[in-house]
Amino acid sequence: QAASAGYRTARRRAARLHKKVARQRTDTARKWAKRVVRDHDAVAVEDFRPRFLARTTMARKAADAAIGATKAALVEMGRKHGRDVHLVHPAHTTTDCARCGARTKHALPLSERTYTCTMCGAVSPRDKNSARVMLVRAGLDPAGADLVRPAT
Repeated sequence: QAASAGYRTARRRAARLHKKVARQRTDTARKWAKRVVRDHDAVAVEDFRPRFLARTTMARKAADAAIGATKAALVEMGRKHGRDVHLVHPAHTTTDCARCGARTKHALPLSERTYTCTMCGAVSPRDKNSARVMLVRAGLDPAGADLVRPAT
């Protein structure tokens, strides 16, 4: 049985809307990547591959956030503008200490926002410690990382 005219119109509208959302995502990712690359000489990011989330509930959220496309845009902009973009393996970035390199024996729950090293006693916000760990793994100096303010 042939599809009705109303059904075909609805399909065309839905396809147009999906295309628009995809273009908006790409545009947002490219603008963000350009701003990051323009403001920094070197960038270290997790080499996150959302493909492994395919069988979990997080898959929809990861795909919707377009993590892979944003990372690709960042690498492309870095290459285009002559900046270093280091892709760091994501394993244990939240459990390693940026100061001494020790790894905590237990996984931190997401509700715990402060990282405390059991070896050297360093205390820092969890996300900042993770960012410093990525900088160290990329071979960059994390000393000036606190001086950088995100653009608003």
